[in-house]
Amino acid sequence: MKQKYLWILSVVMIVILIALFYRPEKIWQTITLGASLPLNGINKELGKDVMEGANTYFKYTNDTGGIHHKRIKLISYDDKYEPQNTLKNTHRLIEKDHVFALFGFVGTPTTKKIMPIIKEIPFVAPYTGAAFLRNSEKQNIVNFRSSYGEEIENIIQYLTEKKHIQRFAIFYQNDDYGIAGYNATVKALKKRKTALVSEGTYKRNTLSIKHALQEIRTASPEAIILVGAYKPSARFIRQWRQNYDPRTLFAPISFVNADALIGELKGKGTHIYFSLTVPSYDDSKLKIANTYRKLLARYYPESTPSYASFESFLAAKSAVTALKSIHGGITREGFVSALKRLGRDTLGDIPINYHNTQLLNQVYLSVYRDGAFHLVGEKGLIEEKGR
Repeated sequence: MKQKYLWILSVVMIVILIALFYRPEKIWQTITLGASLPLNGINKELGKDVMEGANTYFKYTNDTGGIHHKRIKLISYDDKYEPQNTLKNTHRLIEKDHVFALFGFVGTPTTKKIMPIIKEIPFVAPYTGAAFLRNSEKQNIVNFRSSYGEEIENIIQYLTEKKHIQRFAIFYQNDDYGIAGYNATVKALKKRKTALVSEGTYKRNTLSIKHALQEIRTASPEAIILVGAYKPSARFIRQWRQNYDPRTLFAPISFVNADALIGELKGKGTHIYFSLTVPSYDDSKLKIANTYRKLLARYYPESTPSYASFESFLAAKSAVTALKSIHGGITREGFVSALKRLGRDTLGDIPINYHNTQLLNQVYLSVYRDGAFHLVGEKGLIEEKGR
């Protein structure tokens, strides 16, 4: 009899513990995403493009029935590319707006600042290739783009093997973003038993590049890796061309923002190799690129297509496809799981292959010529003559 009471007591205690600690995951009826990105300041063009690209697909989704008859909404707050602002915005998105997930944040130092407070919420498609976001232990993070390490390895490989460059320098932003690019460059060169000949930095959200110019020019590099924002990078290129060797090659990584950089340089893209994480939005053979241009013109008729906008559009389509694939109630856990299981042909001819915590795993090296970007390398048709 005593054993029977003990058994009943044990069952009751288990039921009480379950009631106290078990919290079934919330099923979301309205799908609200939140973003913090630069809508003013030195990187405002990038933030604007990312927001418009994502909203183009989200608006199209709502106009064509939504997600299981639920509307999707993106709330965007301006952080001016300052980490402290990003932290404040993220607290607001989580605690006041109660967003379902965080989507499309821009920048390495900004996203690093919020890592401690986003452990319980999906963090999807941040516009950065930082290594710390590609930690497999962080199950809530799903990157869309290739890493900075992959981009710079691709650049160094091409310039050493195809252009026979031996003397590399780097111009980079003096923060977590720039340091990530610097470390990736050092690693890629070390792999080839060589090292940087010079380096120069500038302070985030400034155009103070004079000291970097002086530091780098003394070593007479043949190629300079650019890991910065588009405005200081453009100023660096212009002043280098005016004062030093005009034959020097420049290689900006994707975050520099190819379209904005070319705009700042008034279309003068000679001797520049652009690292990009998506193919050209002008490629008429890509059905999804044609769809992107058509929808962007519908929802943002005054905006022009760009790589950043196209990438954000593709990331938004991936998110919507994942949400639509969820059977039953839409939950955060189900969303993250669905993203990681997306089909290879989700984006048509742009293959999805979830690996290294990211959906895309390809780098597209391009040059700008005759008013358009063209692929170079083994798969490209355009090759710049000489050095």
